[in-house]
Amino acid sequence: MFSHFTLKESNQALPTVIKKFKHIVNMKNVVVKVQSEIETDPKYQSNFKEYIVKKQELNSAITNFYKSIEDLESMGVVIKSIDQGLVDFPSLRFNEEIWLCWKEGETEIKFWHGKDEGFTGRKPVESVDLEKLR
Repeated sequence: MFSHFTLKESNQALPTVIKKFKHIVNMKNVVVKVQSEIETDPKYQSNFKEYIVKKQELNSAITNFYKSIEDLESMGVVIKSIDQGLVDFPSLRFNEEIWLCWKEGETEIKFWHGKDEGFTGRKPVESVDLEKLR
């Protein structure tokens, strides 16, 4: 699904975005944990059965991780960085496409940046004419 979010719509969607983002982080941690077990536990190096069962667990974890990303992004938002906790909402300002920017830990959309700018180009929402942010 694609649509431009208003500031109000993005803030209304934010609780769901936060919940789904936390799920993605949890799924990523499961993938990292299982991969690490495969690489560091000698039993997976010396026993085919143990290795194959663990590898299947890793495959399932990776699948669940990507499904959780698809689930969040199907809302119309874009994950910019899982590690930095960045999610952007496409929006319009004076008919120009911009991103409304959320960072993990924030409870509302407080920043925006231009389409070609990244996190370092974030500006406070107050600097936007809110009547034109639609």
